[in-house]
Amino acid sequence: MNPDNRDQDIPEMELNNKYSDKKPVVPENQEKVKKDMEKTKKELEKLKGFIVKKFPYTMAIGILPPQSIKLFIEEEEVPKETEKHVHLQVIIPEEKLKESPKIKQEIVKHIDSLKSKQKIWLHIRTPVDIWEICMDSKFELSGAIAMSFPLYDKGFLGVLRLAEIHKSLVLQKFERYVVSYVIGGSLVRGEATKTSDADVFIVINDTDVKRMPRVELRERLSQIIAGAHLQEAMALAGVKNTLHIQTWLLTDFWDSVKDAHPVMFTVIRDGIPIYDRGTFMPWKSLLKMGKLKPSPEAIDMFMKTADRAKEMVERRLIDAMVDVYYSVLTPSQALVMLYGSPPPTHKETPDLMKKIFVDKEKLLKKTDIAILEKVVKLFREYEHEKLKNISGAEIDKLLKDSEIYLKKLKNLRGQIEKKSQEKTIEQVYKDIFGLLESTLGKKPQAKIIQEFESKLIKTGKLPQQSMRILKDVVSAKAEFKKGKSDSHKIDNARKNASILINELIEYSQRKDLASLEKTRMRIKYKEDNKDAMAELLICNKEAFLLRSGSVKRLSDKIQDSNMEDVSRAIEKRKSSQAEINPEIFELLKKELGEFEIIL
Repeated sequence: MNPDNRDQDIPEMELNNKYSDKKPVVPENQEKVKKDMEKTKKELEKLKGFIVKKFPYTMAIGILPPQSIKLFIEEEEVPKETEKHVHLQVIIPEEKLKESPKIKQEIVKHIDSLKSKQKIWLHIRTPVDIWEICMDSKFELSGAIAMSFPLYDKGFLGVLRLAEIHKSLVLQKFERYVVSYVIGGSLVRGEATKTSDADVFIVINDTDVKRMPRVELRERLSQIIAGAHLQEAMALAGVKNTLHIQTWLLTDFWDSVKDAHPVMFTVIRDGIPIYDRGTFMPWKSLLKMGKLKPSPEAIDMFMKTADRAKEMVERRLIDAMVDVYYSVLTPSQALVMLYGSPPPTHKETPDLMKKIFVDKEKLLKKTDIAILEKVVKLFREYEHEKLKNISGAEIDKLLKDSEIYLKKLKNLRGQIEKKSQEKTIEQVYKDIFGLLESTLGKKPQAKIIQEFESKLIKTGKLPQQSMRILKDVVSAKAEFKKGKSDSHKIDNARKNASILINELIEYSQRKDLASLEKTRMRIKYKEDNKDAMAELLICNKEAFLLRSGSVKRLSDKIQDSNMEDVSRAIEKRKSSQAEINPEIFELLKKELGEFEIIL
């Protein structure tokens, strides 16, 4: 056993883990066939152009595989001498069937006018013609049609080719276990496009599998058939379409048919087998004859679905109300948070919306909030199991009202963001120029900017980027006032402003520290006949003596003090130059005796 295929083995089933030589997915010597087809394709380009232009409803044009021509000669009474011809098939919609003789006549006439060395035999088909071939169990013919080399395709041929390749892969793997491989959906209706999907129904004989649980068997089969096999088929087919695959166990399928399951009836009625072991067509015939009839139990089961319909509809209407509730509540909470308030609960939201946006900001009306209040009230009734059902008319009204409300919320968001931006840029401007005024003095904006550059930037006390940030803030504020600024520019100004603010604070602190050092004196004196040190801090017309954990205030007299007084005095001194009162030194001598100032 190949180790790579262990995960795809199913106990009790004899699976073929290697592709069978008997059922090739693609022709042998594929490269040679492809080159020959490409050469033929070039010769047929003019013919294709004529057909598509003359008959724009054409669904597909393809070249039948050369190795399949003998089959068509035998089955469709095609002249034997055409075996070496290029067999071109043109697929047209079923509604154009009556025009097919005329279409064929005009195409043949055009072929003759081309005087090509390549001899061509023309087949005109509709999708129904192909399905009749399938229902006659002529799967080799239908497979050849599916695998024809496409000259032109609106999607029909590509999807059919995908299904044919996937079928071959499934047959190679499961061989005798595949009962039927059935296609349905848009492909069978002849509506397939290059992006549409095809429905596929596969019935697998499970009667040999007795030890594996049925659920597990179905799961394993689905993983193989709708997994790796589908991906490989899509790659080989070279299309963007995919297949929606349903895999049924034969016993389950029979059981569902017995109970007249609607899905099974639909599959049997509308499906087309592209592989069948003589089971699907008898089912189809029995259905047409009215022999597949539901049991009394099945009828009872389906009748009960009608009884449950009202309950299901009522449940869905309640669900719709809940959806409307969240659709208006969540944006309302978001706008409250955008305004700057903490996220409210669902009970608090209507009152908070009214308080902020109706009473305070005057951006909404009471009638607007009434919509939110109504929805919240309904939800609370539902939450407390007081609301059991709601009518469709009420849901329609809620939807209409909520749509109006949400439009107003979108407008409200813009207004909140504008106000928020205004507050942001104003606050940033105020903070920066407040710091600049404390450093450079109170002056007009232009003068402050000029001195900021000359005294702080050009002297290297602050980096060059600080000047750019300051100009950006001033520009953002000016543009906002004119209504030209955008949120992105304001946000950038806010982010960069924090850098400048930090730089100004640090500069101010360094300046204060330097100023403080200039008014700080170290005093050497004698205490108990030993050298001792104290610190004198000059603050305007007073001073503070700091020694051995004690603080004395020196003004016109000596007083006990503390570090809080020192801090307050330093703060006051920031705005003016320190002045030394000569009397302080007299008081200092009185307190310490002889002393020496150490610089």
